Amino acid sequence: MLRITMRFSAQFLDELRARLPVSEVVGRRVKLKKAGREWKGLSPFNKEKTPSFTVNDQKGFYHDFSSGKHGNIFDFVMETEGLTFPEAVERLAREAGMPLPKVSHEDEEREQRRKTLHDVVELAAKFFEATLASRAGARARGYLADRGVDPSTQLQFRLGYAPPERFALKEHLGKEGVSVEDMVAAGLLISGDDIPVPFDRFRDRVIFPIADLRGRVIAFGGRTLEKDAQPKYLNSPETPLFHKGATLYNIANARAAAHKGAPVVAVEGYVDVIAMVSAGFEATVAPLGTALTAEQLALVWKMADEPVLCFDGDTAGRRAAYRAVDIALPLIRPGKSLRFATLPDGNDPDDLVRTGGRAAAVELIEAAKPLADVLWMRETESNPCDTPERRAALEARLGEVTATISDETVRKYYRQDFGVRLRNLLAPAPSRQAQSGARGGRSWGERNWSGSRSWNDRKPQGRFARYAAPPSLASGTPYLVASPQLAASAVHRGHRGAIPLREALILQTALNHPWLLHDHLEDLSGIEFRHPDAEKLKLALIDVAADRGAGDGPHDQAAAGIVMREALIQRGFAEQITRAEKVITTVSVWGARPEAGSDDALMTWKQLIALHRQWHSLLRELKDAEQALGRETTESNYSWLQDVKARMSAGDGTEALIEGFGVASGRGVQNV
Repeated sequence: MLRITMRFSAQFLDELRARLPVSEVVGRRVKLKKAGREWKGLSPFNKEKTPSFTVNDQKGFYHDFSSGKHGNIFDFVMETEGLTFPEAVERLAREAGMPLPKVSHEDEEREQRRKTLHDVVELAAKFFEATLASRAGARARGYLADRGVDPSTQLQFRLGYAPPERFALKEHLGKEGVSVEDMVAAGLLISGDDIPVPFDRFRDRVIFPIADLRGRVIAFGGRTLEKDAQPKYLNSPETPLFHKGATLYNIANARAAAHKGAPVVAVEGYVDVIAMVSAGFEATVAPLGTALTAEQLALVWKMADEPVLCFDGDTAGRRAAYRAVDIALPLIRPGKSLRFATLPDGNDPDDLVRTGGRAAAVELIEAAKPLADVLWMRETESNPCDTPERRAALEARLGEVTATISDETVRKYYRQDFGVRLRNLLAPAPSRQAQSGARGGRSWGERNWSGSRSWNDRKPQGRFARYAAPPSLASGTPYLVASPQLAASAVHRGHRGAIPLREALILQTALNHPWLLHDHLEDLSGIEFRHPDAEKLKLALIDVAADRGAGDGPHDQAAAGIVMREALIQRGFAEQITRAEKVITTVSVWGARPEAGSDDALMTWKQLIALHRQWHSLLRELKDAEQALGRETTESNYSWLQDVKARMSAGDGTEALIEGFGVASGRGVQNV
């Protein structure tokens, strides 16, 4: 009996189930119809007129309500064809084109070995958990508190701590009867011909257990607590249990959440996963120290048709997104694709959730771009097409990259879509006269601010060259701030999505007085906006100013403001401008209005920028004060926290406390 049950390893059976969806196996005997996430049909076990037999591919089982029978593909074949389990496996393996594993005593021993290693890794996980909770784990608990990971979340993810001693885990497992050989095989010790005594692989690190699809711990990731220690993150090596390119962090919990309808999101790190799960995105996963692999894409596609890949907005994040595009293109098929969410530069999901909460995460995910948009962005953002030869080269590149798409139907539609985009990109730009209509004449600065040409045709020159547009603003088509779903969402419409007043006032001042950006462009580029729409509108302002030159003085302010707005509206920012203006319900900050004099506008600008910087400084201090109070509940720490909150409260609304404003605009001195 042992030889029969051990003939097929768990890994082999899992692969067979992955290759043969339940609906495909059942559908050969039962006529099934799609019903939401499931399939329905008449019971193959009882005669009935109303379908009560259901199949769920995501969960990998069928259920017959008329007879109460329930099972997987092997159970179904055994029930309907009267086969034994080995016969059912052999039958399905032939259909899936999988060679059967050889029956040998070595195979049985290997499977038993895997079970032993599972037990060893589980013992290690419990040791790390206990150490984190002990006095020795105080520093690690402080690090997790700094990252916003509370005690209940630490327990949820089974986080741990590896003490700094070289033999702490080795000695603990030895007392439990685990051999050094098994510790090495499980990846827990470092050994080698040049190492006389094997020692602990993980030392003085916060430990993140890595589980398989069944929720069993198979490996660990460790984050160093020393600032200069390398590597910052250390993963278990390849073992009989763990192949880092074929699993994902949090995969078991994510699969369960995805079955309940949670959106599937892939981020870059362990703490990012924890932050997104804490924000309500329970089906969040992460690769394990490598770029996303084809095997990992297959895992996320089993959970969702269009999972979202979330990358940092910096250069490294863009490279990671483009690598994912290359991996995905040969694998996409009808209904199976990817979406890409791009974080603000310098932020990761952990930062986003801690500063903006769930609402910020929701807006980020709902604004994710389709794979086709990201691919187009990559091919057009850094390649000028201002000559016939360069245009031909772009067309050739698009042909080559779409040729890597294996599915013929998907490839056809990609080529159709890119053909339309290419014609729009290379179409002659409309003249300024045609855009101006009855107004006629040249606009402020005698420059075309419409943004109708691609970024490659309008790169900034001279002193503005360093303000190059980010890739999200560099395509030949108008930049889309958000998806239609996001624009219609309750978060986007509701008060939680409102742009903060100070950010709206800064934007209004720049819109109404674009000449300020000639000497103060660095003021705008150097501050961070909390609201995603405000940040994107800020980047667009910088892009337009850097592209066309902001002029060297106020000149005709009204005309300058009109032209600036037209340029942004051409790029698809009309709604964001309206949202920013609706936030401002009073006229108390006179210097932000278009009729204000240049001196008032400049004074207001400096005040708003200073207030915004002060506010962000207070936010950082608030975080430090809260963490200090969390670590040590003392009167001094409590007083510090109350003092920071009082200063923040006193700073609220100070945009209107600009005494004597409006003098240069012909207004009298006022006190608000």
